[in-house]
Amino acid sequence: MEAIAVENLTKQYHNGVQALNGLSLTVEEGEIFSLLGQNGSSKSTLINILTTYLLPTSGKAVLFGKDVGTEASAIRPQIACVAQRTSIDPYLSLQENMLFQSRLHKIPKAEAEARMKILIAAFGLERYLNYPVNSYSGGVRRRLDIALNMMSDPKILFLDEPTVGMDLQSRQAMHTMMKKIRRDFGTTIFLTTHYLEEADSLSDRICIIRGGKEAAQGSPKDLRRYLKQNFLKVSFENPASANDARTCLPALFSTDTVRWEGNAAQFPIADRQKALSQTAEALLDRKLRFTGIEIVEPSIEEVFLHLTCERGEVI
Repeated sequence: MEAIAVENLTKQYHNGVQALNGLSLTVEEGEIFSLLGQNGSSKSTLINILTTYLLPTSGKAVLFGKDVGTEASAIRPQIACVAQRTSIDPYLSLQENMLFQSRLHKIPKAEAEARMKILIAAFGLERYLNYPVNSYSGGVRRRLDIALNMMSDPKILFLDEPTVGMDLQSRQAMHTMMKKIRRDFGTTIFLTTHYLEEADSLSDRICIIRGGKEAAQGSPKDLRRYLKQNFLKVSFENPASANDARTCLPALFSTDTVRWEGNAAQFPIADRQKALSQTAEALLDRKLRFTGIEIVEPSIEEVFLHLTCERGEVI
């Protein structure tokens, strides 16, 4: 069943700014769906429409068969949205915050207390029960914020860049939490993020938007096929060898799209066998010390940059 169906959606603000321009996408029930786009690509506008804060100018947005424009009151009890700024009251304890949230949703006390215990255990918050909320780290506050929004047992949870600014350990804990929400509670997750590897590893499907409409959507595997191109990755022994190779690789392959990560270079190729042999021969002739050569599929990052950057734009 479709949890969200968006068809030819447009949004033009009163100042004339065209935010959405014929966007269409679908989100299946029980999946983790990621929305990717550059800053200013109207991701927040779409979330505001789907969470019934904004009305679209035209087109349709339907959640579980209910239209956001005419059935908002029926949609709101079925959704929850965790914005970039947390909604926690720092003067209340963890339990007080969660029970207060339950009162906002008119959940009976016994049911609220039972659900609170389940969420605290599921998200590993037991050890923080006796600490004031204002002493929590950013990662723990975010976990609590999500637990608060799960008190209403939403069918769809909107997460707007939930891991921004987190350290690696906190991000990994958040990823585990999202998988648990989908697996244990059956909740559909609609995620926005600027961490492309996060979307790649978590998502069942991804939609990349540009200019207010979808540029591509599908599973991470489907999106990798979009470029219809393989890449050659060469790893060098040390920074000195990598630096020496920076000048010869673009000339060797007549390309200006060599991308570097540390001591490894990656660039698009047409002929796999020719690229392997030609590169190995060229590096050996120049006595450049390398540790490996391999053919790799395009990453979600390459697909994203291809779809969202203007030709010739510096990335």
